[in-house]
Amino acid sequence: MNLDLQDLSGTFSVTDIVIAMALSFVLSSVIGWVYRATHRNVSYSQSYVQTLVIVGMIVALILLVIGSNIARAFSLVGALSVVRFRNAVKETRDVGFVFLVMGIGMACGARFYTLAAVATVAICLIILIMSRFNWFALNVQRQVVKVQVPAGEDHTMAIGDVLVKHTSEFELVSTESVRGGALTELLYTVRLKKGSEPGRLVADMRERTFGQRVTVLTGYDQTDL
Repeated sequence: MNLDLQDLSGTFSVTDIVIAMALSFVLSSVIGWVYRATHRNVSYSQSYVQTLVIVGMIVALILLVIGSNIARAFSLVGALSVVRFRNAVKETRDVGFVFLVMGIGMACGARFYTLAAVATVAICLIILIMSRFNWFALNVQRQVVKVQVPAGEDHTMAIGDVLVKHTSEFELVSTESVRGGALTELLYTVRLKKGSEPGRLVADMRERTFGQRVTVLTGYDQTDL
């Protein structure tokens, strides 16, 4: 019984299909586990990781369908161009993982099995090393201070006095009217002095803001807001 599938793009067997789909699944799953192991922020999504595996297999399928037929490739590009995604990607590294599984899926679909396996191991190893040794990390931890004050008066001097006391540096980032114009919200990025506690900063700040809301966000550069 001849199991070869004949078409204008070439010939591939059922074995090729099974190997391509199975290998893309295995390698995409490895990438998903690496993503899970190296994820540090609070926005981890199981759905996103499962999507990585699915995308890897779909790309492998698309490459099998296209083969060497250029006309079919352009047809698929036109068909896929109607797809629109509304979900915002919170981290740049998430986009990198999407491109990674797409590249591995393409390699599997093109039947470059050794290339797909070696590339997955090499890139995942680099990702693990960067995560383990915290490469390119900025060791300066900054905080965000949100202060609400009554509108109509300039409170920046009073707020500045408190920030000078508790921080080594600070910068006013934005000024916004809130609660229908009754309050003004000031947003600062600051660097707390060594030994200074956020709770004490909040207490001193509330004395200058007539009891209005004061918020200190610490480690905002590692946490999704």
